[in-house]
Amino acid sequence: MDLATLKNLNPSEFEQAADGYRETSDMAGAAKDEIDNVIIAGMNKSLHGEALKAAIGELKKLSANFHYTQIECSLASVALNGFAYDMDSARKKLLSALDDAEAKKFTVNPDGSVTYPAGPSAGDDKEPSQGGSISGATDPTAQAVERQSANFDPNPHHAEAQVIADRITAALKEATEADGKWAPKLRALKADDDLTVSDRDWRDAHSDAQGVTKAAGDYLDSIKPPPDHGTPQQNADWWKGLTLEEREAYISTYPDLVGKLDGLPAETRDEANRTVLDEQQAAYQARLNSIPEPPEDEWKWISSGGYASKVHTTEWIEWNSKYGDEYRHLKSSLKGMEAIQNRIDGTGKEGLPPAYVLGFSAEGNGRAIIATGNPDTAQNQAVFVPGTTSNLGGIGGNIDHMTELWRQTNEAAPGSSVSTITWLGYDAPQDIVKDSPFEHYAYDGAPAYRQFMDGLDVSHTGPGEPHRTAIGHSYGTTLIGAAAQTGHLSANDVILAGSPGVKVGSADEMDAPHGHVWNEEAPGDLVPDIGRWGHGGTEWKVGGGTFIIPSDPNFGANQMNTQPEGSGPAGTVGSHGHSEYWNHGTTSLKNQALVVVGKYGYVTAPQ
Repeated sequence: MDLATLKNLNPSEFEQAADGYRETSDMAGAAKDEIDNVIIAGMNKSLHGEALKAAIGELKKLSANFHYTQIECSLASVALNGFAYDMDSARKKLLSALDDAEAKKFTVNPDGSVTYPAGPSAGDDKEPSQGGSISGATDPTAQAVERQSANFDPNPHHAEAQVIADRITAALKEATEADGKWAPKLRALKADDDLTVSDRDWRDAHSDAQGVTKAAGDYLDSIKPPPDHGTPQQNADWWKGLTLEEREAYISTYPDLVGKLDGLPAETRDEANRTVLDEQQAAYQARLNSIPEPPEDEWKWISSGGYASKVHTTEWIEWNSKYGDEYRHLKSSLKGMEAIQNRIDGTGKEGLPPAYVLGFSAEGNGRAIIATGNPDTAQNQAVFVPGTTSNLGGIGGNIDHMTELWRQTNEAAPGSSVSTITWLGYDAPQDIVKDSPFEHYAYDGAPAYRQFMDGLDVSHTGPGEPHRTAIGHSYGTTLIGAAAQTGHLSANDVILAGSPGVKVGSADEMDAPHGHVWNEEAPGDLVPDIGRWGHGGTEWKVGGGTFIIPSDPNFGANQMNTQPEGSGPAGTVGSHGHSEYWNHGTTSLKNQALVVVGKYGYVTAPQ
């Protein structure tokens, strides 16, 4: 880049262009939300059949186009702001050098060299030292040589001019490097010439984001970062302190970070996490496609000593040792991502409100925090913790539990404002025998659960204080108990279902108002009596016991009925075993819904 171009450059023009792209991104995001939450939701409410599926399929393609446009335009905005920031920095350095040259009455030539005047004579009988022109350098060795030469010149202007020339050269080099850095990044921000947003497009979007993030390092560093391990309130204060441009930059370049910050608005976290979800889904599908399918013949029979045994084939063993773990992780994770997408697409069915992805990660066993209804505006919130074997691959069933609960609350209190949330924000035990007896899973996950609950308080914008219910199933109840035992739970009610124990021996230790701990144990559920030996609590008062679980009378919880009630359309069916507490039409589900909406007087106890 030459001197005249940099001198006359107006970085604000690129900032204005960035604003235009950001506005386009916002319009595309609004259009996507309109399609997903209004148009498709309305069709789901009133239409049925194959024609509906076909129409929604086309609308989902249109929604994907708007989402892709939203992401790419947002990245273009960040890139243009980053380019403007870098060029402005170089230009300011150039103008500062030019101002100093003018003050000393030096002439700066079009090529960046500096002409300096003759200096004073060294004595009465000496001629004035000669003036001259000098070019700058950026290489340290060349600079040292030139400055040493200037220092030997009796003309003091020579050394001063050399310093200014070096500054001009450095500014021009900085601008040239910025231009070379940003030009390919901006050129990469273009879509294919079709209307299909493919997995390849999402992988390209992720690659674009990585490229822009790396190139925009100086620009992003100029934005105040979020607090390190901040509280929800600190996170919220940081977010509120950013400009719209800075928020957009963070969502575009650090969506995984923004998406997991408790205390930020649900809509903000949802936008960030949906970007991560779409990009991860494409990346995982590409990786899965690169792995050979497992051999069709996994097993074979062998005979030895008159006995037949079933063993893995040699081909399958070789495949499994090379690809098995990754293949299963990818398949399981993609199954979970599909379940999350299905919930997003289900908005409007049987009146379901929009879904909000409040947390997502495919690493390890995975993370997924999915809300049915916006918790920031809901008057009633329910946060459900699933138990042993829960992971991203099985998140669909746990999401279904909360959609069923939302529907039931709508029956219990029609038109009530409710958000039901599936919270898989911890590493749950994965094996009933090997893992679930250990308590560290609960205590390790408890701080994250408490922080999430606190974040719901901070981000809530609805009228008054929300009514919040903590709900746990199986080992999820153990985590809730650990959270209450070691800190503030921030819940008005606690519902425990199929609990193996909550680490404390009394409902009064659950950090909930007296009389607001509720328990369900269905006939045939073996987990409570088996689990008490590992997770039961101790009642410390005189005459108290040990290995106490919420189903025990001396624990002090309100026991809720799980068996059939009434008859006909108004009747409910019973739950049996460990996994039917959220089945449609059950008494256990009805009673949970009544607690969630605060209709305690209608909750029924076991007969």
